[in-house]
Amino acid sequence: MAFYEHVLIARQDISPQQVDALLEDITRTVQELGGRVEKSEYWGLRNLSYRVRKNRKGHYCLLNLNAPAEAVHELERKQRINEDVLRYLTIRVEELDEEPSPVLARRERDDRRRARREGRDDGEPGAEQTGEEE
Repeated sequence: MAFYEHVLIARQDISPQQVDALLEDITRTVQELGGRVEKSEYWGLRNLSYRVRKNRKGHYCLLNLNAPAEAVHELERKQRINEDVLRYLTIRVEELDEEPSPVLARRERDDRRRARREGRDDGEPGAEQTGEEE
């Protein structure tokens, strides 16, 4: 079996629960054809670079697949038919990355910075210690 990274963008007007149902359907399809979904990430509702079928935003999802080529072909066939899927891209990779994707890592880093800036993180070294040195 080969390793694949599969990214899909779903329409903006469906709910996150419907996106979860879509991901479960993808997982079921891959498993029925002898593959496994190693990792699934929901990146959230994000802006598109340009309009796609009158949508300015989309629900982004990443799946790491360990599956035969037939499973990927069937998965892509189903997504071409599904009206909720705006775009998808499947790339074959040498190995699957177990760490969080750069999109999630950046979001977590930005959340920590935002919390520090808003003063919720009082125990952090930084501004308080620089003022005491004078």
